[in-house]
Amino acid sequence: MTVKCFKLATQSLAVLLSGMATPGFAENALYGAPVTVEQARQAAQAAATEMRHRNLAMTIAVVDSGSNLVYLERANQAGIGTVEAAIGKARTANGTKSPTKGVEDAILNGNRINLLGVPGILPIEGGVPLIVDNRIIGAIGASGGPSTDDGAVANAGAKALLP
Repeated sequence: MTVKCFKLATQSLAVLLSGMATPGFAENALYGAPVTVEQARQAAQAAATEMRHRNLAMTIAVVDSGSNLVYLERANQAGIGTVEAAIGKARTANGTKSPTKGVEDAILNGNRINLLGVPGILPIEGGVPLIVDNRIIGAIGASGGPSTDDGAVANAGAKALLP
């Protein structure tokens, strides 16, 4: 993808995500020190609380700012396929510096089908960047429920690290 196409895609995502309750689109945000295991656990625990509140069985994954898996929690009855999906959503949110819902919307509603050609993109709601002190330290992904529930669970995890 050319730089111009990427810039247009990220600008579209910024507009789409401006009203989201998560830390928001961080196109210009810098990556910070990688999420610690303690921070990853804190985010995953908050996400798991939301998962239980919704009576779902999911997998929750946290990656660091380099997209390396730091923490994974799979509910007993979560589907086996949810593991790779949760990791993929977290990696997508980290790599695009935006919630995966915005990537999904850009493809579906913004006619940005070219984003499907970007290696490693999983454009399904449920991945959210983890932002601390205006720096991206990683991302959280959730998979196993309807997409809106995956997004709500991931958002709950991301919000747990906000001041």
